[in-house]
Amino acid sequence: MLRAVVVDDEQTVRETLVKMIEMYCPDVLVVGQASGVVSGTEVINQQHPDIVFLDIQLNDGTGFDLIYNLPTIHFKIIFVTAYDKYALQAFRCSAVDYLLKPVNPELLVEAVTRAGQMIKEHDSLQMKALEQNLRSENNQHKKVIVKTTENIHLLDVKNIISCESESSYTTLYTSEGEKIMVAKTLRDYEEMLADCGFYRVHKSWLINIWQIRRFERQDGGSIVMSNGLKIPVASRKRDELLQLLEKLAG
Repeated sequence: MLRAVVVDDEQTVRETLVKMIEMYCPDVLVVGQASGVVSGTEVINQQHPDIVFLDIQLNDGTGFDLIYNLPTIHFKIIFVTAYDKYALQAFRCSAVDYLLKPVNPELLVEAVTRAGQMIKEHDSLQMKALEQNLRSENNQHKKVIVKTTENIHLLDVKNIISCESESSYTTLYTSEGEKIMVAKTLRDYEEMLADCGFYRVHKSWLINIWQIRRFERQDGGSIVMSNGLKIPVASRKRDELLQLLEKLAG
């Protein structure tokens, strides 16, 4: 299931688009709505969507302002607007598609299908890279510097059990029992630890594969880490995680 956010300054337009998505795109779940740059940024940071349906003209700026305000773009963008003059600028922002209002259902499905394929391809490449990295534990001997307002921590990567997203902050859990909150997004740590055996199992969780104790099948699936912490696994991540664990075991 792909998670989506709809950002448009008109409530009726948002509601109509949400209904169309529910009707024509059963693999998409709308998890948030917003009317402007500020509110849209907040919803995106909270919900970590796979797709954002974004209008150009918002109540406190433009869709481009929203994009430029974000430190990283971890989702696919589908612009939905009444203006065709911004198409070139939209595609320069790596938009998947540019839909004109009123939205044609067939074009909506095409755009969502294209976005879904791109996400699957990206996930597949990440999985292959992770499999290669896990063949060697050398990167687990790396150290990372973690800065908080009070301290500067020098952590062994192998001792980081998991990272939890809290809006624009991330909490790191270590094997020494520490909980360190840092003013960085989970996406920052996902990129930083990409070659060290860390895997994003949920929108709010990044885990160290080497610190997994067991996988529990109940309630849709969850991972129990070496410190006893139980972490949910997103439905679309479950199968590939199990495949990865089987390959490592084999």
